[in-house]
Amino acid sequence: MRIVILGAAGRDFHNFNVVYRDDPTATVVAFTATQIPGIANRTYPASLAGPRYPKGIPIVPEAQLEEVCRAQRVDQVVFAYSDVPHAHVMHLASRSLAEGADFTLLGPRRTMLAASRPVIAVSGLRTGCGKSPISRWLAGYLRRHRLHVSVLRHPMPYGDLIRERVQRFASRADLAAANCTIEEREEYEPHIAAGGVVFAGVDYARILRAAEAEADVLIWDGGNNDFPFIRPDLHIAVADALRPEQVTTHHPGETVARMADILVANKADAARPEDVVALIALLREVNPRATVVRGFSPVRLDDAASVRGRRVLVVEDGPTITHGGMPSGAGAAAALAAGAAELVDPRRSAPAELLAVFAAFPHIGQVLPAMGYSPEQLAALGQTIAASDAEVVVVATPIDLAALLSVNKPMIRARYDFAEDPAAPLSPLIDTFLREHARRPV
Repeated sequence: MRIVILGAAGRDFHNFNVVYRDDPTATVVAFTATQIPGIANRTYPASLAGPRYPKGIPIVPEAQLEEVCRAQRVDQVVFAYSDVPHAHVMHLASRSLAEGADFTLLGPRRTMLAASRPVIAVSGLRTGCGKSPISRWLAGYLRRHRLHVSVLRHPMPYGDLIRERVQRFASRADLAAANCTIEEREEYEPHIAAGGVVFAGVDYARILRAAEAEADVLIWDGGNNDFPFIRPDLHIAVADALRPEQVTTHHPGETVARMADILVANKADAARPEDVVALIALLREVNPRATVVRGFSPVRLDDAASVRGRRVLVVEDGPTITHGGMPSGAGAAAALAAGAAELVDPRRSAPAELLAVFAAFPHIGQVLPAMGYSPEQLAALGQTIAASDAEVVVVATPIDLAALLSVNKPMIRARYDFAEDPAAPLSPLIDTFLREHARRPV
């Protein structure tokens, strides 16, 4: 069987590694790539693909799907990326079927790896729902119980795939040595700053073994709205009370909602009360087996007084604002709450490199997504900030952006963390899990 895997440099590689790499009845003729700039037109290396692929496997733009199906006589197209509307998946299915190929989605049973340590997975129903702050809160909670924690992060292998086979990050120096993009730093750096260790990369069987060697408990910190690569003993899924209608609209977020053990109605402090009620009702309808709790996502500025009455350029978390579909995020909310006189539109000072991002995602409001998938994008980000007429920059990406950019404006960080709702907390459920699974009693 001749196969094309549709991906975005993440689940596509994982599905290949665990299902197809050593299967003599399957030949993967190509990966396709989308969502992330610069990941197409390269090769999945032979050293990762295995002896059946001495030349590696080409990675081509998704737009070339039909061409590849015809040229390579493809029998099956496998969809393997996340946070897209259900209709998007079926449009790709239609394109594949029109070329005569089967269209396939691989499920959790075939793609999850078994761990030798207890696993808590944190997944999101959409990008930007607040799962990363919950993962960080959870890691801190476990460490306070004197447990050694390894965080396994959903892959973001955008660089040298061979070097990124197994990655371990315990310091900012590790991030610099790996030439991490801004998106990678957004996920790894906050864990490191809190004293944690993060594992990521390409080959999750090897990554899992390395993480297990250092841990009493593993945390799967999911990406986008994908389901875990590691089989969880406890699965927490996070929904966004600011987008209550999106529980069942995106793939594979609906799958995550239906398979979770705990559902968190997050940002309950920022959403309208009626939206929180509607979200909880929908979560219980979709997954009556799960326990539903509420979560808060309070935002604070390091120096709110410096924002009041000023023209402010807001830099938001990149994936949340791009394929996550949010017009703005925590930074804009914090700036306006602090009395900013104006949110400066970054389009007025953005070079072509970033104007292309705004054109690709026309829903974006008057905020600047923290794009930095390449040195050129990082330079364009700095240029946009420096050339703007803003007096102050509010930075809501969870990294220290000022350490990466040299700009002529004060940069004020907007920080947001998970906080439990005392009326419906998460911690008692974690305590129960620890009593049943962890080596050390609570």
